[in-house]
Parts: sequence; C-alpha cells; structure tokens
Amino acid sequence: MITVILNCYKRTDYLKEQIEAVRNQSIKPEDIWIWYNKPEDREQIELDAPGCKLVQCNHNFKFHGRFALGLLAQTPYVAFFDDDTIPSPRWFENCMNTIDQGCDGILGAIGVVLEGDAYAPNYKVGWDFPNEKVHEVDLVGHAWFMHKDHLRYLWYEEPISWDNGEDMQLSYLALKHGGVRTYVPPHPKDNPDIWGNNPETATQYANDENANGFHVPSHFPLRQQIAHTYIKNGWNTVLTRGSWYQG
Repeated sequence: MITVILNCYKRTDYLKEQIEAVRNQSIKPEDIWIWYNKPEDREQIELDAPGCKLVQCNHNFKFHGRFALGLLAQTPYVAFFDDDTIPSPRWFENCMNTIDQGCDGILGAIGVVLEGDAYAPNYKVGWDFPNEKVHEVDLVGHAWFMHKDHLRYLWYEEPISWDNGEDMQLSYLALKHGGVRTYVPPHPKDNPDIWGNNPETATQYANDENANGFHVPSHFPLRQQIAHTYIKNGWNTVLTRGSWYQG
C-alpha cells in the first residue's frame, strides 16, 4: 500500500533509527527506498540498510531527487521523510484516517499558512505547534504522505529553483493543476504516538551542523522569493480563500 522514500546526503547518522521507526508503523509499508545524494566533501559511504532498495547518485540533485524517485513507486501511496525526521508509530494510520475523513491531499508533519505575499509572515501547525484536528495549510514539510497520483503535479512546471522550494512547488502546482489541497493531520498534545515527527528527537536532529536552513545564508531569501513569485502568479493561499478545514 505504501512506498517509503528516505534520503541521505551528509546526514546518515539517523538512517537506522528512521528505518526502524518506519518498519514499526501500525500500518506497515510495502517497501522502503533510499535516495542517496553523493556528498562532495567526503567519500561515499556504505549504508547499513538491509532489506531496502538503495539508489546512489554521484551528483547532488538536492531536494527534488527523492520526489522524482517516488514516480517509480508501484503502490497507491508514497511517503517521504526529511533525513532528520523520525515518525511516531501511528503516523501512517493518522494519514489514512485523515484521507478517510475526506482530506485526500498532500499531507505533512508540519504545515505553513502564508499570511502575506511571501513565505514570511506565516504561522505553523503540526508536531512543533500541535493541532487537535485536521488543518488545511499552504505547504507542508518534514514528512509528506500522499496518493502517488498527486506527486505528478510537481513536474507540471519548471521549478523556480532546483536548490530550494520543492515543498511550495508541490502544494502550489497540485492545487493549481489538480485542485489537490494540503493538510496537516491531527497532532494532539496528549497523543504524540500519531505525530509525523518524534518531538523528543526533532529539535536535536534538525539543529545539527548539516541543517540546510540554519547554515546556508541564501536559504531564507530564496524561500521568500519563491513564495512571492507563486503568489504573484496566482497561488490561491488558504487565507486568500478565506476558509480552512479543521474537521
């Protein structure tokens, strides 16, 4: 039913923990694939990932590579995780329940609602800002879960940048070309077992020396530019539409 795609670049220390968390889901994945971008500043290492399909690339295709790989999945659903994200044991169950409620869209572990004409200002919901019910957002990150068919919209238009913004690109183009909306499943404070990211590891892993957003000066300005361009081109954001689902 579900193909899981993990990705590695310089941060491989958490891969074993990720694989274990994925395999321990209440709804078991059918397959686990790993997209491994070659690090430029060290030798390519052997990954300890028995039972997983491994794609090693001698070029860094950054964030888009894993989503391209997802097009090869032969399951109805695909799930992606950032390399610092450890899903709680009922995350897939939470996603399927959300789809069963009528929110069959791009689902994620943390969501962003845009409040202006760029990436910031915004507000967020998800594992770091718990939401008791399903919440419609403009884009999601850290973990993605969707029907494989929704993934095709990412490729309907050339990206503004191959270095950043794949999360915005996916949700914007899915809404524009397919009417597919983006949601964060419930992350209730009293039930972290259904969250898309384990709060005990999330902050620690996300802030290490390989975190893209914290150590690349161009990261935030580029996200501002990408969001601004999409909004200028007609991105009908949640607040612009005037309503969002909190079922």
